[in-house]
Amino acid sequence: MTSLPPPSVKKYPENSLEKQCYNITEMFKENIPVMNDRNRLGYCLYKYMKGEGDAPEILVNSTKISVEGISKQELASKLAAELSKINL
Repeated sequence: MTSLPPPSVKKYPENSLEKQCYNITEMFKENIPVMNDRNRLGYCLYKYMKGEGDAPEILVNSTKISVEGISKQELASKLAAELSKINL
């Protein structure tokens, strides 16, 4: 019995909006320890940057992520500061 190899994964370019949003969430991996929480937050930040989602102040509460070592308000302000550095 054999199995097929897994499908290859195409990585986003480093300067793409998707990659930049996911990199921002990875910067806070000591404050957001669960990887799925970081992925969910990264997707929501990407949607926000495209004009389809909520602001980081709302996202931190609505995504129900577990936050350690920092308040949710402080995390939201740091996320907003990092998002402002992204060049569209």
